[in-house]
Amino acid sequence: MSSILGTRVRRVEDKGFLTRGAVYTEDVQDDRLTDALYLTLVRSPVAHGRITGIDTSAARESDRVVAVFTAADLQDVPPQPPSLPMFPPGMAQPLLAHDVVRYVGEPIAALLTSRVYDGADAAELVSVDFDPLPAVTDPARSARDEILLFPEVGTNTAFDVAAMAAAAAEAQGVQLPAPPADPFQGCEVVIRQVLHNQRVAPAPLEGRAAAATWEDDRLLLWCSSQGAQTLRPSVAAMLGIPPDQVRLITPDVGGAFGGKFFADPEHAICAWASRRLGRPVRWTETRSENLLSMHGRGQIQTITIGGRRDGTIEAYQLDVIQDAGAYPRIGSMLPALTTMMASGVYAIDPVLTSARSVVTNTGPMGAFRGAGRPEATAAIERAVDLFAAEVGMDPAAVRKMNVLAAFTEPITVATGAVYDTGDYQGALERVLEAADYAGLRAEQTRRRERGDVRQLGIGLSCYVEITGAGMEPGVFKENSTVEVHADGTVTVLTGTSPHGQGHATSFAMIVSDRLGVPIDQITLRWGDTDVVPEGAGTGGSRSLQQGGAAVLRAADELVELARIRAAGLLEVDPDDIEVDTDNARLRVAGVPDAGVTFAELAAVEELKAHTVFSAPGPTFPFGAHLAVVEVDTESGQVEVTRLVAVDDAGTILNPLIVEGQIHGGLAAGIAQALYEEIRYDEDGNPQTGTFADYSIVAATEVPSFQLVPMETPTPYNPLGAKGVGEAGTTGATPAVQNAVVDALAHLGVRHIDLPTTSQRVWRAINEARNGVQR
Repeated sequence: MSSILGTRVRRVEDKGFLTRGAVYTEDVQDDRLTDALYLTLVRSPVAHGRITGIDTSAARESDRVVAVFTAADLQDVPPQPPSLPMFPPGMAQPLLAHDVVRYVGEPIAALLTSRVYDGADAAELVSVDFDPLPAVTDPARSARDEILLFPEVGTNTAFDVAAMAAAAAEAQGVQLPAPPADPFQGCEVVIRQVLHNQRVAPAPLEGRAAAATWEDDRLLLWCSSQGAQTLRPSVAAMLGIPPDQVRLITPDVGGAFGGKFFADPEHAICAWASRRLGRPVRWTETRSENLLSMHGRGQIQTITIGGRRDGTIEAYQLDVIQDAGAYPRIGSMLPALTTMMASGVYAIDPVLTSARSVVTNTGPMGAFRGAGRPEATAAIERAVDLFAAEVGMDPAAVRKMNVLAAFTEPITVATGAVYDTGDYQGALERVLEAADYAGLRAEQTRRRERGDVRQLGIGLSCYVEITGAGMEPGVFKENSTVEVHADGTVTVLTGTSPHGQGHATSFAMIVSDRLGVPIDQITLRWGDTDVVPEGAGTGGSRSLQQGGAAVLRAADELVELARIRAAGLLEVDPDDIEVDTDNARLRVAGVPDAGVTFAELAAVEELKAHTVFSAPGPTFPFGAHLAVVEVDTESGQVEVTRLVAVDDAGTILNPLIVEGQIHGGLAAGIAQALYEEIRYDEDGNPQTGTFADYSIVAATEVPSFQLVPMETPTPYNPLGAKGVGEAGTTGATPAVQNAVVDALAHLGVRHIDLPTTSQRVWRAINEARNGVQR
């Protein structure tokens, strides 16, 4: 049988989703959830204030309310630990605010009702008095420590990348090299620019949700998450119980995009209330609640780039202030990835970086598709375009001069990152050829000469990102179990957790390729910590290269086990046994009729294999994107008319799934470049609390994408695969932003911040006409 790997296989998941529908957390029907109560949170309407009084009497007297809880009722809950150990303990978020609120939307009181629709009305019965405190929403201002969110900590800085690196070096007895006194000394050209990589919302179709009950003093929690195994310890820590006292189940997940990796206070409140009341409790957030507290990105970047007038880039510096929101969470440590990937695809040395995360009176910052890596690409790709404009060269020519040469063995770049394999010049050449770059420039010239109202912009972005990075240094592993049953079906267990990526299809393809079992007879199980106790979940585009590699190894180990058993049954040497994948059996080489099926072996004795795959490190997929936009110079309206993308993710297992992942990433990248932004006013009031205010991208705002194939396998896993789920997002945003600026460069426009909305574009055009430079 020819290999199924590398072929276009339709997703086996989709039939069920399109017919019977998915079973999300809110849909779970289980006898253990009978007579469940519904949790509603009373949330702070002010960004920063001292709580002077909470009156819950009217709510407690209501016949629609079963129970009301405030922080005073949570005396059995231990002090909350920081969400990650590198954060100051004094910045940990309480389950319910008890003295100070620090952002609009922070939970203050919990109400339990028998009917879900009674909760919103009952919340209006709770009265909270505040003594207002000054708010700070600008990370640059917060970094000056003029308004402290945690006076007892003494600073708003929650995380400093340099301090972390210094501490790690000291622990290892390593002396870090001193940076050059002036990395730009001798450069003929030096350009500095402040960039705003705005706060955006992951906005999954399914928001956060949980359902909790207790059995024999053990928590059973259903939760929409990116990994039951990663969520379990954080829920347990919030409740002050051992992780093995929690069974966490993840049903179908309606999207996550990085926003559902760790537990939120609401998950723990749901579990605590269930234990306190002795009844199951359900919670599902509203869309407005989701838009208040599920955010990503949010960096202020200062870039400095220097080099020669012939286009050679000689030095680069990136300084980052990360908006952590009111309480440091995973988003606060992502600048470590931004600084690691600062040099991108370019042969630049030196590259200097600094980054710190500061708290502000806004929603806590999490991860969003790409999580720190798109921010690095946005910075360096904008810097290269600014440099090209200053030296008067075509941006494609500058990129060709400065990209790293192709390599098939790992290399270490100036930031210390170890890239596995790459051919950045090849990706750039492919995208330029596919787009007819010379023809586009000629058309642009004609429009400029005619003075057309609709001007053409061409934007390039070359990127490399890190995928499969471990949450702990040096940990790049995943586990899997493959079991054949007596009826010929196969069950695969994985520590990854699908939420739209197509794991059931991809992993079934791997097992089918090794065993010959049809993919519709292979079932994937995940997301139940009693069934799969260990696992790193799904995030950072790690699933195929680590989870899939584990499935491959488990399948191979099962084949070897079956080979030994078949040899004993057929009374031959194991080396004489071969796999007949056309019939899902093992046979004696040269004697086709002498054989036994995997199912027959499983009927005699349990036939399964469990393994853990460990990669030597993360992989570094790469690509090049070219965006073509038309900008109406009278209104500022921008339309993306074309986007050509080369995304190299190593060996492709299923082109259909890869293309779907890239399409989603490109749409998200365009959205950040043109439309989406979470905004607050100076007092910390959210301005984008609904989809009427937050301009989420739709199919009508994106063009048909032109994908150009390229495969550069990695030696870091037997599949040769790199991650692809975040590739499109990483490359598309700077390509579109560069295209918008390029369309107006002849008018004197030098830079437009993200998102390049019609208003910002119109303002930039008029400022340039009036001689105002930004």
